[in-house]
Amino acid sequence: MPTPIFLNATEAAATLGISLPTLYAYVSRGMLSSSPDAQGRHRLYDAAEVRRLARRKQDGKRAGKVAQKVLDWGVPVLESSITLVADGRLLYRGHDAMELARAASLEDVAALLWECSARRLANAPAVPLAAAQWAAWLKLWSDSTPLDRALVLLPAAAAQMPRVWALGRDAQLDTACAVMRLLAAAMISAAPSHEPLHRQLAAAWHVRNRQQAGLLRAALVACADHELNASTFTVRCITSTGTHLFGAVAGGLAALAGPRHGGETVRIAALLDEASRAPDLDRYLANRLAHHEHGAYAYGAVLPGFGHPLYPDGDPRARLLLTMLADCAPTRSPLAEVLTLARTVRDTTGAEPTVDFALAAIERVLGLPAGAAFTLFAVGRVVGWIAHAMEQTRDGRLIRPRARYIGEYEAAALE
Repeated sequence: MPTPIFLNATEAAATLGISLPTLYAYVSRGMLSSSPDAQGRHRLYDAAEVRRLARRKQDGKRAGKVAQKVLDWGVPVLESSITLVADGRLLYRGHDAMELARAASLEDVAALLWECSARRLANAPAVPLAAAQWAAWLKLWSDSTPLDRALVLLPAAAAQMPRVWALGRDAQLDTACAVMRLLAAAMISAAPSHEPLHRQLAAAWHVRNRQQAGLLRAALVACADHELNASTFTVRCITSTGTHLFGAVAGGLAALAGPRHGGETVRIAALLDEASRAPDLDRYLANRLAHHEHGAYAYGAVLPGFGHPLYPDGDPRARLLLTMLADCAPTRSPLAEVLTLARTVRDTTGAEPTVDFALAAIERVLGLPAGAAFTLFAVGRVVGWIAHAMEQTRDGRLIRPRARYIGEYEAAALE
């Protein structure tokens, strides 16, 4: 390890281009650290840390022209006319997404986001793939998880289909419909169908109650898009390279599976299971929170499924879905314990449930197969991914953010 180099206050301020009082303010705000010299009379500043801060300041000044700031919460990196998250609301092309979720199908929302008519999508041709071939693939991968099955079968299907994504609007829409139907079919291990997707899921999961099938429909719509989240940004990056839609969606699916994104539903399912077995819920939560404070949990918020950075007053998607779930839960179901957990976490931490929690609650209360929450998320979100792929294709530019180098370097190398 190289020996650290330290600067005095005057040198540090000069490197940053600020006054001494501003330097001291940076230290008081935690933006910069300092340590006493050998005599204890003056403060010293790590030169590497000062250089990193100087680079951040420089990037901030030129962000609008070069890097459009950092890729982090609350900082836009791409222009889009698809989805807006603002003031606690979610809007799809200017329409309140929660109002849409009360009555619209996922196909209706696809028509809105893809800017075409619902009739055009309903009349899209059947997936150009031999039924026998698809059935053979499903049998071969029957023991796999829905995620693994989709990640294998989407590329396999792409290899059997014409690659016409960029050849015109009709070709785009036909490909989009094929991808949407194939993804759903792969995840529920069924043949691709023109039947509304929420009905396909209901049939696969033996949900015969009309109100409960309506809840699946609402969940798909609520998950259709959420601006530039990690999986959607992945899809846009892949699309910008010119890759076919199947490849872009497969990349989005892989990103969605991460435990800090749609894969969080699996962690929430475990939380619900553990909480249901705890003899004292308050003590159980206190232990979980204490473990978090000591770094035992590596991902996300204090508890999985609670606290969304874009919705400080609560995720509207979770509110709607949990309300609908309460209205159609079976007589004998764990609904009460699910809602008790949400209420106790709110009272203890102030954190509200997220859509991930609501999806996991639907899975548990309706007795759906393990992983159904993630399937709902993925089948709904593919509609938004396709809309962003279309928008990125029209834009035509390669997405290529710049990195901020924070490592060491020899001064002579930059002269």
